[in-house]
Amino acid sequence: MPEPSPYAPDESLKRKIRRFSLLLLIVALALAVWGVASRIIARDALTRQAATVAVLSVSTVHPSPGDTGEDLVLPGTVRAYVDAPIYAQTSGYLQAWYTDIGTPVRKGQLLARIETPEIDQELAQAIAQLASARASLSFALSTNARWQKLLAAGSVSQQDAEQMASGAATAEAAEQSAAANVARLRELEAFKRVVAPFDGIVTARNTDVGALINAGQATGDELFEVADTRKLRVYVDVPEAYAADTPVGTPARLRFAEFPGRFFPARTVHTAGALDPVSRTLQAELLLDNARHELLPGAYAEVHFTLSADRKALRLPANTVLFRAAGLQVATVDHDDRIKLKRIVEGRDFGTTIEILSGLDPGDEVILNPPDSSVDGEKVRVVPQPGAPAGAHAAT
Repeated sequence: MPEPSPYAPDESLKRKIRRFSLLLLIVALALAVWGVASRIIARDALTRQAATVAVLSVSTVHPSPGDTGEDLVLPGTVRAYVDAPIYAQTSGYLQAWYTDIGTPVRKGQLLARIETPEIDQELAQAIAQLASARASLSFALSTNARWQKLLAAGSVSQQDAEQMASGAATAEAAEQSAAANVARLRELEAFKRVVAPFDGIVTARNTDVGALINAGQATGDELFEVADTRKLRVYVDVPEAYAADTPVGTPARLRFAEFPGRFFPARTVHTAGALDPVSRTLQAELLLDNARHELLPGAYAEVHFTLSADRKALRLPANTVLFRAAGLQVATVDHDDRIKLKRIVEGRDFGTTIEILSGLDPGDEVILNPPDSSVDGEKVRVVPQPGAPAGAHAAT
């Protein structure tokens, strides 16, 4: 038998080492490939997550239809049908007053009397001057008549006769002037009686016995105020969007805080015919019957106009509106989940909701609490509101 080679064990060991090294290499390569692949997968996942986070998440609502034929409620101010301040037209001291606030008065009824000693003396002087002027006129007329006869007989010159005629004309003019002065002072004497200009109620008295009355001031002092409250005027400012719905003849119902649950009928009798350029409102005047004197001028009233059932309007939550320089806008979501800004015309404000007169369709998806930086074309992700069914958008 041949002897075993002394080198055989070494060859077997080498083969084992090579196989082990190859196995280690394969394992190392697998680990390297797995590490690179896991990093790539993690990077792609992070990129997708960052892209997802970068897209704005929003909740949306759909506009809800408004009630048809509902009331337009506006604040109104109540005024007396006729309201007149009473001033003195002669100077002096208040001698007496006869009516206090709340007193019903008739036209021509005495409200107060003014003592005018200076005008009394002026009137007495004017009467004396008138008597003197009339005496002078009588003498001048008789003298002129005699001179005209002498002129006809040729006893006096034409010039002397004309002088006498001129003197008579002058005396007549002086008499007329004195008579006019007496009439003026008599009128001032008549103003000593302060009377009511129409039937009504005394709503203010701003004077008292002994008060100085100075009619020579620019505006004078208001002595009384008289108001006719059998009918009342109610003034209301109608927003531009509803101006066409409140023409002359439009009926209305008024509610007052002092009469809860009760409405008073009124009708529109006048409109300004033009919008206020500052408030963009149309002033309307309503007439309200107050024969029982239940209502008071100066009161605050809620004016209810019934809108036409043909008016179509939508409602949105108040937190959907963007206030921009171009006007009121809302942010809607299109079919590509991108923002589309729409300009709207606002109607009434109900606090938590507002009325939209135009600019929206019932099927529009409107973003709740849109960021002020919202722009057209911005990508968004629509998510349901908390508490809404999964996979469903919020709707009003």
